[in-house]
Amino acid sequence: MENLDLKIFFTGIDEAVYADITSHSALVKSMRINGETFPELEGADLALIGLTENRGTDEKNSGVSKAANEIRRKLYSLKKGHATSTRLIDLGNLSPGITQEETNLRIKEVCQILIQENILPVLIGGSHDLAYGQYMAYEDLEKLVSVVSIDAFLDMEDEKELPENQRHIHKMMVHEPNYLFNFNLLGYQTYLTDPNAMAVLERFYFEAHRLGQIREDIKETEPLIRDADLLSFDITAIKGCDAPGNALAQPFGLTGEEACQLCWYAGLSEKLSSVGFFEYNPELDDSRKTTAGVMATMIWYFIEGFYNRKSDLSFTSNDYKRYIVSMPSEPNTITFYKSNSSEKWWMEVPHPEEKNSRFGRNFMVPCSYKDYTTAVEGELPERWISVYAKLI
Repeated sequence: MENLDLKIFFTGIDEAVYADITSHSALVKSMRINGETFPELEGADLALIGLTENRGTDEKNSGVSKAANEIRRKLYSLKKGHATSTRLIDLGNLSPGITQEETNLRIKEVCQILIQENILPVLIGGSHDLAYGQYMAYEDLEKLVSVVSIDAFLDMEDEKELPENQRHIHKMMVHEPNYLFNFNLLGYQTYLTDPNAMAVLERFYFEAHRLGQIREDIKETEPLIRDADLLSFDITAIKGCDAPGNALAQPFGLTGEEACQLCWYAGLSEKLSSVGFFEYNPELDDSRKTTAGVMATMIWYFIEGFYNRKSDLSFTSNDYKRYIVSMPSEPNTITFYKSNSSEKWWMEVPHPEEKNSRFGRNFMVPCSYKDYTTAVEGELPERWISVYAKLI
C-alpha cells in the first residue's frame, strides 16, 4: 500500500501539541510527524499511531479518546536518547471506523502494512480492547504468535453485555484462524481476577504472573517479554498514585519505574514487532498530567531499548556459549545458549518426533540464568515444561 492509501486513515496532529517545544534536543526535533504533510515510511524504524476509539469502554471512561495528544505533549518534549540514529515517525491519529469492528480492522490493516515494511507500530491511546486489532495484524503473516499483556485484570469475560475492554482476551483465544501460540499475563492482581478465567489459561498452557511475583525479581520478566511478538500495556497495571488518569486505577500495582523497566525489556526484544499503550483517560488525570508523563517516559524507554537491540539471531555462530545439562530422567539433556554480547539465555525444546511439523523444528525459548541453574539441580524448568506441553 502506498503512503497516499495509508494517509486516508489518519488525521494530522494539531500544531498546538508541539508549538511550544523550542529545545533543539527535544525528541520531536528528530521525528517526522503528520502535520502539514504525511511522513514517508521509507527509512522509518518505528511509527507512532494515536487511537481515539472509545466505544470499547463504558461512558464514564470515554475520555480515553483524548489520550494520544496528551501523551504526545509529554513525549515530544523529552530529550533524544543515546541512540545515534532515531528514525521515528508519527502518523497522527487513526480515524475511527463507522463501527468499532471497522476500527479494529483499520488497526489490523495499518499494523500489518508497517510490520511487513519492517516498521514497528507503537499504538497510543484508546481502550485496551483495541489490542485485538493489533493482534489481528498477524493473521495473514502465516506464523504462530506469542502475546504479552501487562494488566492488573484478565480481560477474558464472556458476557456480551460487558464492555469490549473486559472481553478482548477471550476474543483472541477463540479467533479463527487460530494462530495464538502463547499468551502471558504480567502484573495481574489476584483479588481482581476470576479464578475460573485463570483456570482456562492453565488449560491452554498459557501463563499468568502475579504482581507479587514480578516485584520479587523483575528480571525474570525479561525472557517472557523477549518471547513475545506483540505487547499490550494497560495503564491499570500501574498503581494509582503513579498513574491516576485511569478509570480503574488501583491502590497497588507496578511503580512508574518498574513500568519503564518492562518497556526497556520490550524495546530490546528482537522478536517484538508491535506494542500498544492503552486505557489512559486525561479527564481523570491530575493537573500536572502525571499519567501522561509516566506513559511518555515508558514509550521513551521502549524507543531507547529498540535502538540498543543486539541482533541475537544465529545460534550457530561463535557469539554463543552452549551448555548441555544432563538430566536424571526424560529428556536426557537440555541444551542452553548464552549470548556473549547481550548475556541473554535461551534453551532448546525438542519438537516431538511423532507429531506434525506445524511448529517447525526445535524451539529456541528465551529463558534466564535461573532456568539454567534449575536444570543443573536436576529439575525441569517450568518454562521448558510449558512450551513442550504446547508442542505435544
